[in-house]
Amino acid sequence: MPEPVQPTEEVPASDQQAEGGTPPAEGAEVPGDGSAAPEVEGGKAEAELPTWVRKELEKARNDAGRYRTQLREAQTALENAKTPEEVAAATAALTEKVQDLEHQLVREQVARKYELPDELAALLTGKTAQELEAVAKTLQKYAPAGDPLVLGGGLTPDDGDDGEMDPRKLARRTRR
Repeated sequence: MPEPVQPTEEVPASDQQAEGGTPPAEGAEVPGDGSAAPEVEGGKAEAELPTWVRKELEKARNDAGRYRTQLREAQTALENAKTPEEVAAATAALTEKVQDLEHQLVREQVARKYELPDELAALLTGKTAQELEAVAKTLQKYAPAGDPLVLGGGLTPDDGDDGEMDPRKLARRTRR
């Protein structure tokens, strides 16, 4: 008599790799190995995307990689700290980085609020948001003015008629 088969849990392929399971078959796509263009939302290959989307995607990936690296560095610094002084020094370094990033964020927000181009945004100096805004107001005078929005739909509200439609006048106007 055959032995009964025990049901097993199905583990996704990505989890099998992380758990030391069998590697995928040769020729199969492995996510993140760079062997083929990864698929993005909607099932499109990355190569089919417009260039501006690919640039933004690459920038986001670079930023994410940089943040992962910084996280690993911070984790190793805290793991290697054995005395309270070393922990305090590592924490102080991380706190300084966080404050610097927050200041950069406030600078960018003020620059966007006053519509400063990147060249003038680099000149923003100050420690607090109020100081940055005071400098931004001064720099705004030197920023090129944006194009005024023209919201006309191609027709002017006053086209020379008195509001009544006279077919004879309309016919005369169109014949000319």
